[in-house]
Amino acid sequence: MARKVFKYKGYELEELQKMSLEDLAKLLPARQRRSLKRGFLSRQQNVIDKMRKLNKNEKKDGKPVVIKTHCRDMIVLPEMIGTTFGIYNGKEFVQVTFTPEMIGSYFGEFALTRVRVQHGDPGMGATRSSMFVPLK
Repeated sequence: MARKVFKYKGYELEELQKMSLEDLAKLLPARQRRSLKRGFLSRQQNVIDKMRKLNKNEKKDGKPVVIKTHCRDMIVLPEMIGTTFGIYNGKEFVQVTFTPEMIGSYFGEFALTRVRVQHGDPGMGATRSSMFVPLK
């Protein structure tokens, strides 16, 4: 049984990684295309530079090298595939390892800032009716 090869709009991962940023931008949705055409902000460029530097000096401890960032508006590029990022969600750094299916998404989509509230049972005296509940 043949293994399914990842393709993004007809291009395989190796082809995407060899593409220039301008060619890649033409394949992305409008919001991401506009963001790439306007260029990277300094904080986004710092994330890319840090990733490229760590990929050259990758440690072989068995643990992935985590690149911590507060930059949630960075777009996942093909060269980031396989890299682990710690994306800040306002409270902690959420570790995300990028896969090919994530190309074109924003970092912030993978580190949610709000969690679902799960309320417990009300305690004694929390409501008017609980005042008259016998303790035994």
